[in-house]
Amino acid sequence: MAYSDNRPSFSTQFLLLSLVVLVAGMLAIGLWIHRAIREAVVSRTAGVTALYVDSFIAPVIQDFADLGEIPIQGRERLDALLSETSFGNEIVAFKIWDRRGEILYSPRSDLIGRTFEMADDLTRAFDGEVVSKVSTLEEPENVYERTRWDSLIETYAPVRLEGSDRIVAVSEFYQLPDALESEIRQAQVSGWLIVGAATIIMYLALADMVRRATNTIRSQSSELKTKVEDLEATLRENTKLQHRIQSAASRTTALNEQYLRRVSADIHDGPAQEVAFALMRMDHIAESVTAPENGAQEEIETLRRALASALDDMRAIAQGLRSPISSEMGPCEAARRAVGDYERIYGQDVVLDCMGEETVASVATGITVYRIVQESLANSYKHAGVNQVHVSVHCEPEDVVIAVRDDGAGFDASRQSDEAHLGIAGMRERVEMIGGTFDVRSAPGQGAAVVARIPLSPVRSDV
Repeated sequence: MAYSDNRPSFSTQFLLLSLVVLVAGMLAIGLWIHRAIREAVVSRTAGVTALYVDSFIAPVIQDFADLGEIPIQGRERLDALLSETSFGNEIVAFKIWDRRGEILYSPRSDLIGRTFEMADDLTRAFDGEVVSKVSTLEEPENVYERTRWDSLIETYAPVRLEGSDRIVAVSEFYQLPDALESEIRQAQVSGWLIVGAATIIMYLALADMVRRATNTIRSQSSELKTKVEDLEATLRENTKLQHRIQSAASRTTALNEQYLRRVSADIHDGPAQEVAFALMRMDHIAESVTAPENGAQEEIETLRRALASALDDMRAIAQGLRSPISSEMGPCEAARRAVGDYERIYGQDVVLDCMGEETVASVATGITVYRIVQESLANSYKHAGVNQVHVSVHCEPEDVVIAVRDDGAGFDASRQSDEAHLGIAGMRERVEMIGGTFDVRSAPGQGAAVVARIPLSPVRSDV
């Protein structure tokens, strides 16, 4: 059953991932802008209000700066500010602190004179900084405010002595956050719209870029696929052609062997028989010539020896052309025949090892095995001056590996060409014609090895 991959394409995965990343980035930037806008608006509003409050509070404080407290008349003037001026419309609660953390003034008379732990914001204000924040009113001094409001904008503003930088007190005032929250929301909505619009523009630009890149990749992929298909078709044709060539080579090997057998038979049955008949006649003539007149007997003997030599040569040639290979013979049997012929002709023993399961090989394979072993043994005897030759035949499921090794003088195989060794060239060509591989390994003083891997069956064409 064919496997179907239902996963989205890489471009779709990339767009989805980039959307998640952009949205996450938009949220992170939006939250940061949200917080920054809130802090900026609160700080700006507090700063403006601090200046406004300072214009009312500072003149009252100036008169009592060195007393360390605000007398009753000063408190009455501050009470009047909250009830009779526009100051009271902006401020819902108000306190004045000294450096000891004591409340010098508050509309709540029960807080006046009480000392609380110096909060960080109060300390910063005495250092000259205007500090403002949205307070949840959790501080101990905010008991009254907590009963009426959930949160207020709390601002600490330093009060300086007129004409100097000396801070004589800190005014703490509270404002309702409603108007400020409305302004913050408007600024935040604008910020979110800007961030969202920028994110959408970036995503659309990224999507367009991915779309164009995807189209380019698809076009190139289609072209590449077409080229690959063309190459695969060419490879298939080349493979078929190679199979045809190797099949033809296998048939040629068998036909050549048949032709050699016919030539052998023709030599044996034709010229060899006639020469043999001529020898018989020469013997008859020699018997009839009893007197050595004019050297006739000597001439006849010379002709007889020449004819006998020619007959031996023709029989040897005929015997060499004919290989004892049949269609039912396996690789080990073919090698065994070649080794037996070598031992009979040259009188030298050969070690033969057959490994693997013996199977019936094609005629072309059997002929090739026989000729490779025959030629390799002959080369070892003629050129190497060997004392021992070892032939191994390893039968594999699809191939047979032939190795002929000797302990002779050897030669530099890396510097010898096939043209310099016609026997090696012939063996290589014979093996490669039926789809096998051929290798010669040798070095001076280290003997030589001929290794051939031959397919058990010739390659057949599919067409």
